[in-house]
Amino acid sequence: MKQSLITASLFLFSFILLQACDTPEPRANLNTNIDSVSYSIGYLQGRGLTQEGIDDLDFENFMAGFKKALDGEEGLLENMAMQMLIQQYFSDLQMEQEIRRHREAEEGRAESARFLEENAQREDVIVTESGLQYRVIEEGDGERPSASDQVQVHYRGTLVSGEEFDSSYARGEPASFPLNRVISGWTEGVQLMSVGSTYEFFIPSELGYGDNPPPGSSITPGAVLIFEIELLDILD
Repeated sequence: MKQSLITASLFLFSFILLQACDTPEPRANLNTNIDSVSYSIGYLQGRGLTQEGIDDLDFENFMAGFKKALDGEEGLLENMAMQMLIQQYFSDLQMEQEIRRHREAEEGRAESARFLEENAQREDVIVTESGLQYRVIEEGDGERPSASDQVQVHYRGTLVSGEEFDSSYARGEPASFPLNRVISGWTEGVQLMSVGSTYEFFIPSELGYGDNPPPGSSITPGAVLIFEIELLDILD
């Protein structure tokens, strides 16, 4: 995390808090362009702090330090000491987040293992050597792609819970990409399909995103990914 981004985020968040002191529930007023710019900066910076996991600051002390700086007075602590405190805070925060992600990943892998073990008992499910599971919904009669091919597909991705996290159907247009530039579960699985086929894949986390799902995604560490994929074409 860059120190300049941390400083900018804290400054903007402080400014918002200071302006809100006289109004317990500040309301947005987007009558002018600068109103909209101000709201956008405040919202995005506030959301950024939330996403960084900063939720335990003591705001009375926070605002006391901010006001003293605005008044041009010396701080109660030396500048170097304050910088070191902030760096240590973010270091500890990062460690806590890593521990939490590791614990979530362990729980996710255990849950995924139970699901895959049970799912493998279904009569229509085939398990490959890598652990990839799939079932044929409709078998086509076209060619099969290789890993270096670019394919055109329609797909829907869901979690074990049934929550949909991605869908080309929802976007209203198919997706195209080289098979060797996607998660390994896709690379292996789509090569099993003929053009015109529709398969359902159950992808273990080690063939998906593992313990590091895309930021902002509803995919959790260690999660099984379920994809219904319709192979439309192999592109030149």
